[in-house]
Amino acid sequence: MILVSDSPTFELNPLTLSELERRILQAKRRSQVVYRYPSVDALVFEMKMRTHIIEAAKALYAGGANFATFEGSKCNEKYWIRTANGGFQLRGGVLPSVGITDIFENGHLYGFECAGAIIIILYKAVLETVGEAVFNAYFQNLFLRDWQYDRDLSLITTYNKNEAYPGDVLYFKNPDHDPETPEWQGENVIMLDDNLYFGHGIGIESGQDIIAALNRMRRRGSTISAYLQDLVVHPDFEYLRRLSVNDVIPAGQRDYERIGIAGSVGESTFLI
Repeated sequence: MILVSDSPTFELNPLTLSELERRILQAKRRSQVVYRYPSVDALVFEMKMRTHIIEAAKALYAGGANFATFEGSKCNEKYWIRTANGGFQLRGGVLPSVGITDIFENGHLYGFECAGAIIIILYKAVLETVGEAVFNAYFQNLFLRDWQYDRDLSLITTYNKNEAYPGDVLYFKNPDHDPETPEWQGENVIMLDDNLYFGHGIGIESGQDIIAALNRMRRRGSTISAYLQDLVVHPDFEYLRRLSVNDVIPAGQRDYERIGIAGSVGESTFLI
């Protein structure tokens, strides 16, 4: 169920939404989970942001960025400094929008693992949704590596994969992976559509195909299959919307800061 200003009745021109956005909207309306929005603008912002996450995932796939472990990561040194732990620090004087955009335009100069790919996709989606001026103002000193370094995305987690929607981040776990290839202990993915996902290093595949790919990376003789976890992650859409209209939520008043729960994707921990 969707409630806008605590009412299930609201006016929204469906022609302002894409076909995928309308399907997400309809699915949320049919859900037994209550999704609350302070305004129609907040609801529309989330739909647009989800679309930009999907578009960014497809663009990263098409852009030719390589899969690499932290030890083998690489970046365009014109805009980024590769750190000792395999992360990328934005160079001083480089606009955040320029650094993020370059990853999509010159993918062959970059190599990173799947958690880093998700962070890059989310930043690109925020950039496309809020615009360069807001993005450059609020996302300075970017450091790209994995979940634990990126609190400014204000990630929120739930634990019900049946309530995942296109644009959400999910995780396929490979509990009996080959110890010689720890990078295949699981795959962070963006949900693109019903049973369609993008995972950096695997590509755009169905859930069954991702599980099959991970199962090929198990220890010899293993019969324990990879599987899709219940964990579902997405940015705090309302926080990002309020950034875009210069109505920033004061520190200490955000749900994710009050709760302070720790979650994990793969080996990394992040605050929600």
